[in-house]
Amino acid sequence: MRRRNILKLIVLVLAVAAAVALSIPKLSNPTSGIPLGLDLRGGVHLVLQAQPGANGKPITKDDMDKAKAIIAKRVNELGVSEPVVQADYQKDRIIVDLAGIKDPNKAVEVLKTTAQLTIRDPKGKILMQGDELKDAQASQDPSQGYVVNLTFTPAGAQKFAAITKEYLGQRIGIYLDNRVLTDPKVNVVIPNGQAEITGYSTLQDAANDAVLMRSGALPVSMTIAEKREVGASLGVDSLHRSINAGIYGLAFIFLFMLVFYRLPGVVADFSLIVYALIVLWVLWLFHAVLTLEGIAGFILSIGMAVDFNIIIYERVKEEIRLGKSLRAAVESGFSRAFITVIDAHVTTLITAVTLYVLGTGTIQGFALTLGIGILASLFTAITFTRTVLRWVVGINPQTNTRWYGVRREA
Repeated sequence: MRRRNILKLIVLVLAVAAAVALSIPKLSNPTSGIPLGLDLRGGVHLVLQAQPGANGKPITKDDMDKAKAIIAKRVNELGVSEPVVQADYQKDRIIVDLAGIKDPNKAVEVLKTTAQLTIRDPKGKILMQGDELKDAQASQDPSQGYVVNLTFTPAGAQKFAAITKEYLGQRIGIYLDNRVLTDPKVNVVIPNGQAEITGYSTLQDAANDAVLMRSGALPVSMTIAEKREVGASLGVDSLHRSINAGIYGLAFIFLFMLVFYRLPGVVADFSLIVYALIVLWVLWLFHAVLTLEGIAGFILSIGMAVDFNIIIYERVKEEIRLGKSLRAAVESGFSRAFITVIDAHVTTLITAVTLYVLGTGTIQGFALTLGIGILASLFTAITFTRTVLRWVVGINPQTNTRWYGVRREA
């Protein structure tokens, strides 16, 4: 039995060491690791204010839902990693956080543009609108330079064919809002629903217009109510400060557990490493965005995990003082602490769920990491720590109780 427990502990230590060695480069990788939020990576925070129409028509919840969906689609088309797009229905605002964006000003223009695509006759009369557009893709044409290729729906293709037939030999304009994209002369009837917009100076300009066309027009016009840029250097500095705070805090916790609980403290410290790995891998698997508030929730959950271990070990120490054997003291101590630990986990988890459901943005980030941390803490405190401590006691059940932080009276 003793050799078996020693073997189990060796295998476990090696497995955790391998997991740590694998996790550090994997989870910290800027591209494939845990995505960082705006405050840690830098980027731009936008508040877009919806404007009532010229006729004074009020903005409805349906308008806001459509605007949010279209802006979210535009953000995804821009290739921004883990964006945050939220609607504030009471103030008719769309809140957007774009982390790691390279050209904030260009992104802002793309997001706030109404992007109503129209085809007009030489006098400016609207002949066709963008809701009949199926796709728009930017490309480079050897003869035309940078272009946007338009593809219409079947119904749109028929309408476009009729327009090119009616205005054969004349110019028709393709507009994005009130900006003329192109006004070519119609030389032939176009029956296949294909059109080409030329005259772009860069492929990025063509791609930006293509994004606007593909995502559709906003149901209401938007203005910028707030714009706040977070520099990449500031985000990196915040990340380094958070990491340093976490390292110092963990070092103090590890030392505290070793001094006051001796051998069980070693088990608790080992469990904390496993706990941290579980939380970080869960965040990575669910593509959660890590923010300063999320790091705060993570550190808070670490403190609670330590607190649960302290509750359990104090119960174990009480059982040892009553004269029980180490094996019996461990089992009785965990049993006595079980209800207390469960109650603390459940109440804190309810708080985390409430914050996540009712909160927004950074509050949700805090609640998410706190909730994941509580569930991971429940596993490590009740299952993992108990199992490892059983193996430790099984190696030598007659170990001097001083190794468990207890001095028995002679």
